[in-house]
Amino acid sequence: MIDLTGRTVLITGASRGIGAEAARVFAEAGANVALVARSADSIADLAGEIGNKAVAIPCDISRYWEVAQAVENCVTAFGGLDILINNAGVIEPIARLEDADPEGWGQVIDINLKGVFHGMRAALPVMEAEGGGTVLTISSGAAHNAIEAWSHYCASKAGAAMLTMCLHKEMGDKGIRAMGLSPGTVATQMQREIKASGINPVSQLDWSDHIPADWPAKALLWMCGPESDAYLGQEISLRDEGIRKKVGLL
Repeated sequence: MIDLTGRTVLITGASRGIGAEAARVFAEAGANVALVARSADSIADLAGEIGNKAVAIPCDISRYWEVAQAVENCVTAFGGLDILINNAGVIEPIARLEDADPEGWGQVIDINLKGVFHGMRAALPVMEAEGGGTVLTISSGAAHNAIEAWSHYCASKAGAAMLTMCLHKEMGDKGIRAMGLSPGTVATQMQREIKASGINPVSQLDWSDHIPADWPAKALLWMCGPESDAYLGQEISLRDEGIRKKVGLL
């Protein structure tokens, strides 16, 4: 396991699913973890579970000033910020374009796309001042393939993938390591929402088809080590058996 003792990671969407599992995995690897999410009670409970290596920071990532404050709180608590995991994401309301509610559609963009930018923008000055850092963003196969009733999700994930490439191009030579992780379908609450919609083939998948949330969490930890440097500026897919082997999942 990669040793992150003395390092600090800020995880958005840390209240459940991949974010919560990443918090546990990174804390086990020795890192300090800043848990960021709108669900204050959930991240407080998780911080209590992890112990003094964790701090809960309630935050709506669709609002830049809240994200900037969350980064400031993280630095105050732990003295710095080494790793940012842009994990927070939503998929509701699921609807075909002709039926989509414009406000709901826009809220998904605010969280899934603008939220990623907000995290990057707030963290970069801190990381650059410290001589570098790692920015990992949860992507999706939906970033590259159109899926019925997911126009908001596909567009936001495609945009987030492009942000990762832009960050690498602009800051790769300044010590900023930027990568995306496409985990595939994961057994989380989001998959329950997808299942309930019944709209497209993804909603027809059996629960056993989904990977456990600790798989992408372990992949994110691996991405913080030098073995992943060949993928800087790119997107790693957990559908790739070669990647699973490198992470130690097979």
